Amino acid sequence: MTLFTVGHLRCEYLENPLGIDVTRPRLSWRLFSNRRGARQTAYRIVAAPSADDVAAEQNLLWDSGRVELDRSIHVVYEGGRLRSRQRVFWRVQAWDEHGNVAVSPVAWWEMGLLRRSDWTASWIGAPLVGGRWTTIPAPFLRRSFTLDAPVMQARLYITALGLYECTINGQRVGQDLFTPGWTDYRRRVQYQVYDVIDLLREGDNVIGVILGDGWYCGHVAWAGRQNYGDRPKLLAQLMITCADGSTQTMVSNRSWRYAFGPVLESDMLHGESYDARLEMPGWNMPGFDDSSWQPVELFAAPDAALVATRGPTVRRHEEVRPVGPPTAFRSHQATRWVFDLGQNMVGWVRLRVRGPAGTTVTIRHAEALNPDGTIYTANLRSARATDHYTLRGEGEESWEPRFTFHGFRYVELSGYPGEPDIDAVTGIVVHSATPPTGEFNCSDPLINQLQHNIVWGQKSNFLDVPTDCPQRDERLGWTGDAQVFIRTAAFNMNVASFFTKWTQDLEDAQSPEGAYPPVAPLAGISGLTDGGPAWADAGIICPWTIYLCYGDARLLETHYPSMQRFIEYLERSSRDFIRCYEDYPGFRGFGDWLALDGSGKVDGGTAKDLIGTAFFAHCARLMSRIAAILGHQRDAARYRRLFERVRQAFVTRYVTGAGRVAGETQTGYVLALHFDLLPPELRPAATDALARDILARNTHLSTGFVGTPYLPHVLTAAGRLDLAYALLFQQTWPSWLYPVTQGATTIWERWDGWTHDKGFQDPGMNSFNHYAYGAIGEWLYATVAGIDTDPEQPGYRHLILRPQPGGGLTAARAALETMYGRAVSAWRIDNDRFTWEVVVPPNTTATAYVPAPEGAMVRESGQAADEAEGVTFVERNEETAIYRLTAGAYTFTVG
Repeated sequence: MTLFTVGHLRCEYLENPLGIDVTRPRLSWRLFSNRRGARQTAYRIVAAPSADDVAAEQNLLWDSGRVELDRSIHVVYEGGRLRSRQRVFWRVQAWDEHGNVAVSPVAWWEMGLLRRSDWTASWIGAPLVGGRWTTIPAPFLRRSFTLDAPVMQARLYITALGLYECTINGQRVGQDLFTPGWTDYRRRVQYQVYDVIDLLREGDNVIGVILGDGWYCGHVAWAGRQNYGDRPKLLAQLMITCADGSTQTMVSNRSWRYAFGPVLESDMLHGESYDARLEMPGWNMPGFDDSSWQPVELFAAPDAALVATRGPTVRRHEEVRPVGPPTAFRSHQATRWVFDLGQNMVGWVRLRVRGPAGTTVTIRHAEALNPDGTIYTANLRSARATDHYTLRGEGEESWEPRFTFHGFRYVELSGYPGEPDIDAVTGIVVHSATPPTGEFNCSDPLINQLQHNIVWGQKSNFLDVPTDCPQRDERLGWTGDAQVFIRTAAFNMNVASFFTKWTQDLEDAQSPEGAYPPVAPLAGISGLTDGGPAWADAGIICPWTIYLCYGDARLLETHYPSMQRFIEYLERSSRDFIRCYEDYPGFRGFGDWLALDGSGKVDGGTAKDLIGTAFFAHCARLMSRIAAILGHQRDAARYRRLFERVRQAFVTRYVTGAGRVAGETQTGYVLALHFDLLPPELRPAATDALARDILARNTHLSTGFVGTPYLPHVLTAAGRLDLAYALLFQQTWPSWLYPVTQGATTIWERWDGWTHDKGFQDPGMNSFNHYAYGAIGEWLYATVAGIDTDPEQPGYRHLILRPQPGGGLTAARAALETMYGRAVSAWRIDNDRFTWEVVVPPNTTATAYVPAPEGAMVRESGQAADEAEGVTFVERNEETAIYRLTAGAYTFTVG
C-alpha cells in the first residue's frame, strides 16, 4: 500500500516564523500521497521548548492527544500561555484512513515582544526635517559595542518611522525592503525580528542604519511630504546571549551618532539622488573614526501600537535585461539613451558606469514611448520618477537606489559618459513576497499573454499594500480596486497574510461612524471617510474572500465588530434602504469608474444609488453568512431580513415589471443578476436585455471597475457562455485583449489608454499598470480551466471542478497550490475527444462536472467512470455528468 507523509508545516501561514505576536497561533500542515482516497482521520500535535524535547516527547508545552478529526489547517495552539521571545518547537502525527501513521519533521515559531514594557530602546534620529515639498539627506546612524564572549543567541528587534536599512559589521541584516512597511503610523507601527548571530563576533562590533523618508515623511500621492511625521526615526533593540550565560541588550539611545552621507534625497515617488564622492568607507565597520559625527536626537514614543509584522515583506525577486541596445537621441545639449526592458515592471535599475568623478547620470523611468521614440512621462503627473547618480570616478561603478521604486518599462539615461552598452542597466523587480500559487495557460497565445499581464500587474501593485498603480503620484491602497481583484489575486499567489495585514489597515482607517474610506492606510489624501459603493464594501468582501480561499474564519471573527459597524452605518445613512439616494448629503461614490456608457463621465452611466443599493444588499447577505459561520445565529437572521428588505427596495426602485433595470446599463443588469436581486421570473428578461446591449455594441462591453469583474460570471450563469467567450476573445477596444494586441505587458487602467486614432488618453489618469480589469483572471481559472471553491467547505476543502470549454479553445490548464496541496484541472479536445486530467489534493474531495452530451460515454482511466476507484456518480443532465471524487489523480475521457 502506498505510504503517505506529512509536511509543509506552517504557523500563521508562515514557515518557521520569527517574531510573531499571535498568542494563540494556528498551525497547518499537508498530507502527501498519490493514493486515491488519501485522507487524514486523526492527528496529534506535540509542542516543546526544543526539537530534542519534541522528539523525546518530554517537557511538553502542549500535547493535543490523538484528535479524531480530518482537520489539517488552522488548528489553534492550546498549550500554555506564550511569553515574549519564546520559541516553540512542534510536529504533527497524522493517521490515514487505513490506520497508517506519519510523523512530520519538526518546525518552530518564535514570539516577538508582546508587551510595550519589553521595549527599552528609545526613538532616535537626526535634527533635519525638510518641509512639505523639500526633502532632506538620508541620516546614517551608528553605534559601536563590545562582546566579551562568543555569542550563543542574538535577536534584533527593529522598526522605524520611515524606512530603515540595517547592517551589522558591514553586512546587511535580512533581505527585506521598505521595512517596516506602510501602516497608518498614528495607529500602528510594525517591527521586524532578525536572527543576527552569524553577523556578530567576539570583540568590537558596529550596528549601522540608514534611514529613508518612505511613506512616513516622504511624498505620498499628490499631497506632499510629512503626512504622518516630519522626519525618519529609528527604534532598535539587539538582545544577545553569550556562551558564558551573560546577556547584553544594545538599544537605540543617546549613545548613537549620526552623519549625512551620499544619499542626498530618497523619496518613494520622486526618486533617489546619490553622490558617490560623499561615501564614508567603513562607516558601518569597527575601527571607523566617528569623532566628527554628532549625537542623535531622542524623540517621544508615538502613541501607536507596536506590532509584529503580519504580512509578507517586500523583496527583490528577479532581474530584467534590456531586449536590445539603447536608442540614442542626440541634441546640442546632451545625448539621451533609451532602453526597452520589454516588460512593464516595478522596482528600479542597477546602473553600471565608468567615468570621471563628479559626472552625474540621470535615470528617468516611463511605461510607454512617444511617437518619436522618446519616453512618455505625462501620465506620471507630478512624480519625477527620476534617480541621479554622481560618480566617484574609480573604475567601473555599480549602483542601485535604496528607498524608492518606480513603475516602468523604459529607462532613459542622460549625462552618461561615453556610449552605454546593453549591460548599463538591469531592471530589479520588487514586490511583496507572496508566493506564486496558480498557473493558467490555454491553446490561445493572446489569452496566455493576458494571464501574463494579470500576474505582472499583481506583482507590480502588491507592494506592502494593494496599490492602484506604481508609476504616478498616487500609489494608494484603493479599496475598490482591491475588492474587485482579490479573488484573482488569490489564484495567482498566496495572499492570505498580505490581506490579513491590509484588512487591519482598513479597520484602522474606519471612521467613528463606521464607514470605510476609499484608501487604506489612511494618509489624509482625499478627505473622504466613506469610500462609497464598491469601495467601502471592501471591508466585508475582502475578508469574506480570504475565508473562501483559505478557510480563515479567524479573520472574520477578528473583524466582525468592525463589519457590523459598517452595516449599521449603511442602515443609518440609507433612506428606505436606498443607499446614496439622489439628494444624499454625503459622498455618493465613484460610480462605475471608467465605464464607457456615461457620455464621457469617468464615473459611468450607472446611477450611484443603484450601485450603492446593490452593494448594500450584497454586503447584508454576506454578513448573514459570516454571522452564521461564527455562530451568531440571531445576527444571521437579522442580516438575512435586512438583505430581503434592501433587495425589495432595489426591485421597487429600479426594476420594471418587464425586467428592465433603471438606466439599462450593462453594469446595472450585471449587479442585479450577480447579487440575486431580481425575482426569478424576471431574470431571463434582464439577461436578454444585457445580451442585447452587448450585441448592439458589436459584441463589446461598456462596463467599468464595478461591473466588469462580474460580467463573464453573469453571462455564464445565465446560459450565455458563448457571449462570455466572445467578449473574452474580442480584440478591438474596449476589451481585455485590445491592450494585448498593442503590446501591453501589464493591465491598463483604461480600456482606451492608447488607441490608433486618438493616441494617449487623458494623461491626468492613464496608468498602464493597473490591475482592476485583470479580475477576468478569476473567470479564466474557475470557468475556462475549472477550479473553484465550495463556500460550504472553504479553503478548497471541497473543490468544484467544472471546466466550460468554448470560444474555439482546444485546451486549457490550471494548477493551484491550495492549503491542502496542489489541485489541477487540465483539459484538451482532440478530434472531438474530450480528455480531462484532474488532481484532487490529499485530505480533500471534489465535485467534478464532466462536459458530456447526453448519451456520451464517460470513462476514467479507460473504464466506465462510475465504476472507477474514488469516483461516485451523482447525476447527469443534457450537458454534464457529475461525479464526486476522493483525493487522487484522474483522467476522464468523453467521445
